[in-house]
Amino acid sequence: MPVLASHRKPRTKVRTTTPAVGFTTAALASVTLLSTQSATAAPAEPKPAIEDVQKKVDELYRQAGSATQQYNRAKSASTAQRTKVDTLLSDVAKRTEKINEARRELGAYAAEQYRTGGIAPTATFFLADDPQAYFDQSRLMSRSTERQQKAVDDFRTQQAAASKKRAEAVQSLEKLTETQTALRSSKQNVQTKLTEARSLLSKLTAEEKARLAELERKKEAEAKEKAEKLAARQAAEAKEREAAEKNAREEAAKESGGGSGSGSGSGTGTSPGTGTGTGTGAGGSYAAKAEKVLAFARAQIGKPYVWGAAGPSSYDCSGLTQAAWREAGVTLPRTTWDQVEVGTRVATSDLQPGDLVFFYDDISHVGIYKGDGMMIHAPKPGANVREESIYYMPIYGSVRPA
Repeated sequence: MPVLASHRKPRTKVRTTTPAVGFTTAALASVTLLSTQSATAAPAEPKPAIEDVQKKVDELYRQAGSATQQYNRAKSASTAQRTKVDTLLSDVAKRTEKINEARRELGAYAAEQYRTGGIAPTATFFLADDPQAYFDQSRLMSRSTERQQKAVDDFRTQQAAASKKRAEAVQSLEKLTETQTALRSSKQNVQTKLTEARSLLSKLTAEEKARLAELERKKEAEAKEKAEKLAARQAAEAKEREAAEKNAREEAAKESGGGSGSGSGSGTGTSPGTGTGTGTGAGGSYAAKAEKVLAFARAQIGKPYVWGAAGPSSYDCSGLTQAAWREAGVTLPRTTWDQVEVGTRVATSDLQPGDLVFFYDDISHVGIYKGDGMMIHAPKPGANVREESIYYMPIYGSVRPA
């Protein structure tokens, strides 16, 4: 029987596009994800301008200078406290020895009483050979009792004094621990600031370092120009004062010297107080001291700055000023913060050689004025003691120490 032909219409094959759509979607998702990551990623931090690096390094050195003064103060306090503790401990040892001596004396009295035993006064009277002997013995016993009582009183006094000193020593040791902790903290702070400054400088290229050096030279030149202007102004003022003093002397001579010329030759050179140099009073005395200060400071030029150092091979800024004025017989405190409180405040326009010039709002630096707007100072880590314009840094104020 023949196969009947199918009356169904043949099915048309339809090509599916699902895989293509899936691939496109995945690709779009990947592009979107990458775009999102690129958009949200932090942009690369731009390299700071060399001028900003210079300002940052200068600020770090200033902060290190301030931390150095904190270190110097803590070190001075620690040294003073250690001396106090040692003195107290020595005193406690001496008092303890006195207590032991008193204790031995009391022990001797106790042993003597134990050997002889105590006898009632009535029994002593009846056992005496005669009444006078009794009274003599009674007075002897009374003096013995007084010595024993004095020994007891001395023992108690020494014991109380030793206890008081021992308590003071304990408190001083606690204070010493506090100052030593502050000392370690200040030291760490200095090291942190200096490390950060060195790190910034180490990242500079050779070209950037050259640019930084050029900025430094420009800064020094500007400061030197200001110093020269101050020197010229001070010289002009000194000339004016000299002229005014000369005119005053001439006027005084006219008023007092007319008509007595025949006797003017006698007595010259014999009047006290008319010589030069030593008769200038306090000003001459200060000038002599300042000369010693500057002679010492000049001899230190070229020695390295080391924070916390006070000579003789290296210095920080206040260590140099302290050592220099010591040469003139003047004792200055260790830190800039304390040195600025010594002596008389003077204006920048009135500076004289030997005066101390302080810098920055936190008074973290100091130099010795040498005249003509210049100073000698220990600048900063990596630099040596040198002469420099006082306008190299912002001036806080100045003092005349003596």
